[in-house]
Amino acid sequence: MKTTKTIATYRRLRSGPLWRLLASDNGPTVIGLLQSHLYETQRTLPSSVLHERVERDLEVLRAQGEDFPQTAQAYIASWLADGYLERRFPVGASSEEYELSTATIDAIRFLSNMVQPHATATESRLALVIQALAKLAEDTDTNKFRRIDRLVAEQARIDKEIDTIQKGQMRVLPHTTALERTQEIISLADSLAGDFRRVRDQFDQLNRELREQLMDNESNRGEVLDSLFAGIDLISDSEAGRTFSAFWRLLTDPEQSATLEQALDDVMSREFITQMGTKDRQFLLRLTRVLLEQGGSVHDVLQTFARSLKHFVQSREYLEQRRLSKLLREAQRTALALKDDVRAPEKMPYTLELTGSRIRSLSQWVLYDPSLQSLPEDMSFGETPYIDLESVGELVAQSEIDFRALKGNIRDVLKVCAQASIGEILELYPAVQGLGSVVGLLALGSLHGYNSNTCETVSWFGQDEVPRSARIPKIFFLQERVHELSE
Repeated sequence: MKTTKTIATYRRLRSGPLWRLLASDNGPTVIGLLQSHLYETQRTLPSSVLHERVERDLEVLRAQGEDFPQTAQAYIASWLADGYLERRFPVGASSEEYELSTATIDAIRFLSNMVQPHATATESRLALVIQALAKLAEDTDTNKFRRIDRLVAEQARIDKEIDTIQKGQMRVLPHTTALERTQEIISLADSLAGDFRRVRDQFDQLNRELREQLMDNESNRGEVLDSLFAGIDLISDSEAGRTFSAFWRLLTDPEQSATLEQALDDVMSREFITQMGTKDRQFLLRLTRVLLEQGGSVHDVLQTFARSLKHFVQSREYLEQRRLSKLLREAQRTALALKDDVRAPEKMPYTLELTGSRIRSLSQWVLYDPSLQSLPEDMSFGETPYIDLESVGELVAQSEIDFRALKGNIRDVLKVCAQASIGEILELYPAVQGLGSVVGLLALGSLHGYNSNTCETVSWFGQDEVPRSARIPKIFFLQERVHELSE
């Protein structure tokens, strides 16, 4: 019965993290905290940074009368167990990192669409459907005469449009229609970027399923094992792997990438773009980078899973895992066979030795004394280092703020934006001189900018390659005052 299947499906979804998060009493607060820290600004955070930021927000909520008695660590651990967060330990990282689960991202997008609902029907959405259907019908048509007729008609239409343009009768979209189509593109691109997480989850699930098949197969050689020994990459050859590989080839194709970059540059130079919000303009400017970064992370996960599965088989680790699984199954079968003969409170003539660890007091530790490891010889003077003109130039560049480069960066941004804050400029042109670049922008902003009497957070890398951030006044540079920034 169809109704019964629908009800069963909804019950299964009701027990999932997406529905539980939306239905929980603290759902609005949890979603708001996770969205502000792991969705709007950064998608991954080290555990220490996330704990500190959430604890700071909890203190503000407690001051407003909200009931949050536990610590940030306790809440984050609970969100991790509930499936709202995911925890990973990337290669080369110094600590574990947190990111949103796919369910939480879907919940944020669902609520965002409710806050700012999409138009029920727009010209651009209808045109997109018509074009997609027409293209599908054309590409699946096996009649060569109909396809030739369509191409001839398209050629005639193009010739007519060229003739019309040459006569000076060029049709240009109105700003309202252009803005509408741009919003549709942004919505589609944002959902496309979010699909990468779902693909990565599919690879993760596929990796677990393949390992389970290796463990559950009690014969000497199974289908999965034969395929791996034959050199077949089961993860890459899966449906999800083939789909993503095709998408990744399209995204990294030089011709397609050049077309995308040129189209973005052309659109950003149009006059109607100035009527868009800063957030949407930033999304378009970073579209290519976001797609490549998120696609690259999924590509790395795909390659990592494939290599780890091959190593799991080639190193014969699966044999030990299979032996342990076999012992566990035998113990379970024996326990089930004895459950009717041995009662739970009955005393058994067997002593189980518990494992333990040696506990020592901290007072027994001996501090390290460098004098015991010192060399018997006296310290000698080192040779005088050679300093050339290039080294002197680097020292001067590190000690003096390059205001000329900062002004050039501001002018470049204001060519496509009516206004830009210091944080927005640093996103497009990172702080080459670290804190010096931030201080230089603040100095220029105090002379040629507009202070909004609010604050924003900016980030940069120090000379030690350690990321740093600070809250500064939110100062805007305006396009009508760009002449003040001339060299």
